Amino acid sequence: MGTPGGRNDGSIAKEVVAVTVAVVLVVAAFVIPHLHLGSLTPLINATPERFRDFAGTAPVFGWWEAHVGWGTVPAIVIAVAVVLAGQSVAARLPWRAVPLATWATAAAWAFSLAMIDGWERGFAGRLTARHEYLRQVPTIDDIPETVRTFASRILDYQPDSWITHVSGHPPGALLTFVWLDRIGLGGGGWAGMLCLLVGSSAAAAIVVAVRALADESTARLAAPFLAVAPTAIWIAVSADGYFAGVAAWGIALLALAARRTARVPVVAAIAAGLLLGWAIFLNYGLGLIALVAVAVLIAAPDLRSALRALVPAVVAALVVVGVFAAAGFWWFDGYHLVQERYWQGIALDRPFQYWVWGNLAAVVCAVGLGTVAGIGRVFDVAAIKRRSGLHLVVIGALLAIACADLSMLSKAEVERIWLPFTVWLVAATALLPPRSHRWWLALNVIGALVLNHLIFTNW
Repeated sequence: MGTPGGRNDGSIAKEVVAVTVAVVLVVAAFVIPHLHLGSLTPLINATPERFRDFAGTAPVFGWWEAHVGWGTVPAIVIAVAVVLAGQSVAARLPWRAVPLATWATAAAWAFSLAMIDGWERGFAGRLTARHEYLRQVPTIDDIPETVRTFASRILDYQPDSWITHVSGHPPGALLTFVWLDRIGLGGGGWAGMLCLLVGSSAAAAIVVAVRALADESTARLAAPFLAVAPTAIWIAVSADGYFAGVAAWGIALLALAARRTARVPVVAAIAAGLLLGWAIFLNYGLGLIALVAVAVLIAAPDLRSALRALVPAVVAALVVVGVFAAAGFWWFDGYHLVQERYWQGIALDRPFQYWVWGNLAAVVCAVGLGTVAGIGRVFDVAAIKRRSGLHLVVIGALLAIACADLSMLSKAEVERIWLPFTVWLVAATALLPPRSHRWWLALNVIGALVLNHLIFTNW
């Protein structure tokens, strides 16, 4: 008889089905764009050059380029070490060291993957590119005025329109890099380091959350997968890694508050609300993180515990909303204008017929086949009925991805954009039979290394 989570179930049918479907999906997503099947293509109205630049490696955004770099050897060493010893180290370390070790390994793994492309091209120069935040930072002379007039500059084709990434996000994202510059940490290197450290800390946050939602042994099982998740390819080089880290800690603190495992649950709930409130001012799409938060609350021991976490968290989040409103920025105004800006750009040339499923292929590339195998075990009716926290949180992340996908506001680049949700999917690997973990870990890291060495990713 298996454990409640099904980890020791001898059947591998669920993993086989999930991985087979994922492989077929990914192969189709890479091959079909080159068959010229009308609107079943990642980009229409495109010259061969434009297609190569914006869709040549669809469903992943980048360019075909077989290459190695300074990060190749360290990345391989970290991958081999975690595959061979990750399980035993995670099982033997004192608990307090597990999240820290996971974070340190995740940061080293992400940085090594970035350095395969080189320091400037793979790390320091990413956030200084033409459409990125740091290009806008020197133009900000008055922060209060920037917030007050932010919405009026979202739409394109105006003399003072924000550049692409600034216009596509609430002001919190830009403000972060402005503040970093103001304290003397300007430039792409420091901005990249912020994204790397905060983004990789999501692995530690998820370990903490899994322990609260399931148990310590389950958290230890998930730790090696979180430490070398393929999502690291994009965490080290995009602001979305920073967004993912902020949201992950918000959910982790909410889990500690709802499960009453924090020393002072109300403080954890308030901190969760502040972080999640800040998160929606980093990325409009993070409104969907509410689905993951709801999953955490459903997994609470009882209604009272859920409400004791929910109420302080909501009040704290509303404080963040209130501060921005008082400063002159109303989130819903920005959200509606961003939808207009989205359809002013390349979105019109990205057919939904391809991206509605191509996006999901990109998710598979971002999380790895080992994670897909774990997801195959998430839909356990008995576990869901008893409100298993791990199952519910992964399902919450899947629902968030489904909503984002069907909204048609995320077509392409989701390996980066959906990081705040995909990082949670990796936790599903804890549901796999422990004896198979080494093989699934190996499959994940091999996939990440192959992708990073064959494709020069845009982010």
